[in-house]
Amino acid sequence: MEPSPLAPPAPARPLNVPLFALAGAVTVANLYFPQPLLAAVARGLEVSERTAGLIAPAAQVGYALGLLLLVPLADTARLRRLTSVLLALTSAALLVAAAAPDVVTLAVATLALSTTTVLPQVLTPVAAVLAGPRRRGRVVGLIGLGLTLGSTLSRTVSGAVADASGSWRAAYVVAAVATAALLFVLPRRLPERLGSRRGASYAGLLAGLPRLLVTHRELRVSAALGVCAFAAFSVFWAVLAFHLAAPPLGYGPGVAGLFGLLTLPAALLSATAGPLADRYGPGAVNAGGLVCAGLGLGVAVLAPVSPVALAAGANLLVVGVSSSQVAAQAGIFAIGQAVAARVNTVFMLATFGGGALGSLAGSWLYAVHGWTAALLAAGACVAAGLLTVAVSARAAAPSCVPHANREAGVIRPHASPERTPQGET
Repeated sequence: MEPSPLAPPAPARPLNVPLFALAGAVTVANLYFPQPLLAAVARGLEVSERTAGLIAPAAQVGYALGLLLLVPLADTARLRRLTSVLLALTSAALLVAAAAPDVVTLAVATLALSTTTVLPQVLTPVAAVLAGPRRRGRVVGLIGLGLTLGSTLSRTVSGAVADASGSWRAAYVVAAVATAALLFVLPRRLPERLGSRRGASYAGLLAGLPRLLVTHRELRVSAALGVCAFAAFSVFWAVLAFHLAAPPLGYGPGVAGLFGLLTLPAALLSATAGPLADRYGPGAVNAGGLVCAGLGLGVAVLAPVSPVALAAGANLLVVGVSSSQVAAQAGIFAIGQAVAARVNTVFMLATFGGGALGSLAGSWLYAVHGWTAALLAAGACVAAGLLTVAVSARAAAPSCVPHANREAGVIRPHASPERTPQGET
């Protein structure tokens, strides 16, 4: 059965975009705040930097598991109950991580908390559905801004907390308190359900994911771009703390975390990606974002011991990858309300699968071959993304979607264009 276009249901409460963006920022921060702490974790738990570096890919793998196993439930489940359970489990896992006696316990706790901290990918399709076609790009961009701020500023906060307290464990406690606080605010602001009470079984929801990927070319292209862009992003941030701590720089976790604050201009600028995607199409914004990301990596490679150059490169990377992700999501949410959470699952599963590979490969390359080798691998990922954009644009040129259908939020499935659902008029 063809999915219906994204016509917003009648929610119990109006869409609260600032709250959604704040909740997304707080929860997505749980994936990234440990990155500036990795050198301190290695010293505190008396393990090598390579072993401590496994924490970053553990977070990405856990997030991918959560995307696969939990986010599809948002199409049919009671959203308020689902949100409350996810927040409670994440808070508990953060406290376990804070008390971890060894790196194995910390890695397992990281895997668990990152599996349940998938709330941002529940909130994004909900917001897209409630906003409707005319505001979808703008709303997705604002939620994406919250996610970008959370992922970047969390590094600053965790580094500052670690420096002030003298322990990396304090950052986990702060994250647990912030996540638990959302329990008292967020669930009541959500609609009871995103879709119909009568939906597919849990097994049916999961089994239908590959079919969505086969049916919709837009989803396939977006998933490939997500892999490439986020792999490059994760390589950079997974090895930055080690690079800054090594001679001749010799900085501590506070300086590594400061890079999150220094990328604030890029995070704010990425909010324009949604409206730009509405106006010029996701492909153009994706291409521009990847070019920015490639330039950022190039600056960081050419001036590896200049804090100014590293900060400039980080800004270009953040704005490029964030803009690409927002543009891709604004496109896939037009596929249909009935499958909004599931298409987001496919896209984000691919994205964070790429992130896990990037973190793992980056940590290994840095340990064995150093900074330049790690960033050259990230650059290869960006080049693969640009090639994907070019091939997709050429393939789509003979059958471009009419402007009226784009405005209505309709994307034709590649396999069966004659069955496109009717959009708004």
